[in-house]
Order: sequence, then C-alpha cells, then structure tokens
Amino acid sequence: MSFQVIPAIDLRGGRVVRLRQGDYSRETVYAEDPALLARSYADAGAEWLHVVDLDGARSGVFTNLGLVEAIAGAGALKVQAGGGVRTTDDLRRLFAAGVARAVVGSVAVREPGLTAAWIDQFGPHRLVLALDVRQQAGAWRLPVDGWTEDSGVRLETLVERYARAGARHLLCTDIDRDGMLGGFNLGLYRDLRDFAPALDIQASGGACSLYDICEVREAGASGVILGRALLEGRFTLREALQC
Repeated sequence: MSFQVIPAIDLRGGRVVRLRQGDYSRETVYAEDPALLARSYADAGAEWLHVVDLDGARSGVFTNLGLVEAIAGAGALKVQAGGGVRTTDDLRRLFAAGVARAVVGSVAVREPGLTAAWIDQFGPHRLVLALDVRQQAGAWRLPVDGWTEDSGVRLETLVERYARAGARHLLCTDIDRDGMLGGFNLGLYRDLRDFAPALDIQASGGACSLYDICEVREAGASGVILGRALLEGRFTLREALQC
C-alpha cells in the first residue's frame, strides 16, 4: 500500500476543534462548518479523511453521526471515523452512514476478544485499531478512560495478538505528543514495525513540519494523520501529499 496522508477533523458540539493531549479543558475551535473543511481537503487532493467524534469518545454515544454521514455522503472522500464505538450496533451504524473504516479505540484495549471477532465479522480492511500509548519505565503502556487509567496492557503484547487475529490497520498515538506540534516519537513507530511488520501503521500526534512526515515514513509508518498542523497552516495539504 502506498503511503497515505490523511487529514483529520475532530468534532465537538458540531464544530471542528483540537484538544491538547486529549484534555477537554484545553480545546481550540478551528471551524464552524466541518463539511466545508472536508470539502476543502478533498479539493486539495485528499483521498481519505479521519473523523473523531470527541463528544462520543467522552460519553460512549456517537453523537455527531449526522455530520459524518453528510461528509461521507458527499462522495469526495473515503472516511474513517471513530469516537464512542462500543458495540457491534455502533459499527453497523457507522457503516450504514457511509463510513469506509471504523476506528475502534478503548474497546480494542479492554476487549480484545470482541475486537478480534469484529475483525472476523466485518473484515480487516473495515476496522482501524486506535491505540494511544505512553512510555513508562521503558515500556509502551496503554492508558484508557481519557488516558487517566493504566490498563495494565503492554503495546507489543496487544499488537502481536491483533496481528495474529488478522488485523490490517493500526493507528497509534504517543499521548505526550498529541496536539503539541513537537514532532512524532519516531521510536514508537520503529518499535511497531518490529512488533508487527505486516500491519499498516498510521502515525498520529505531533506533526509540525513536512520533515516530520518524511521522518515518520522512513521510521516505518504506512500513513500519517494530520490535524492541528494543517488547521494552523504550518504547511498545506497539497505539500503534505507530496511527501
């Protein structure tokens, strides 16, 4: 698969926002019309769009589905979306709304058996497993519940399990880099390449420059999620798509 540059839209209250390190009290509003922003990304040449329902991620109920359906229904972009996915019915609703790939986050950490069953049921190309990590005592750990609780699970253990289950897409974020414009943690993606070389790894959290995109590609990522850097004009999407 070729390297994919995927712009991101985070939704809260129907608007495009960004959080710093996942903190809801550190929110910046960037746009009032998510569909208009999505259209601008399509016009710039994007093929995919990454959408996170931050309200859903907090409440456990996907609450911005109408917006996601409108963006997917426009047909200009293939959409991968998540935030609040907890049940099989949640996945069905996302797919019915036109989402090409559903992003599964906390359930992928808490219930790997269920998540593996979803991979089998819906197919590995329909799911993106989103694992948010923090390095502690030399190991990659997987916090949950808004990154406040340590799940006790190590990244390599879970990733290797999902590789055996046939997973294809993995989105991994270093929590300490998320929304901080400090560059990617390249060691994380080199480790993932070693843990599960067959997975397509999407890098997320920290992009500030075009050089960051080139570096993480060299580190083994198959794609990159771009949020704040695009919204703040650090570089254009057209420029990023050339990386």
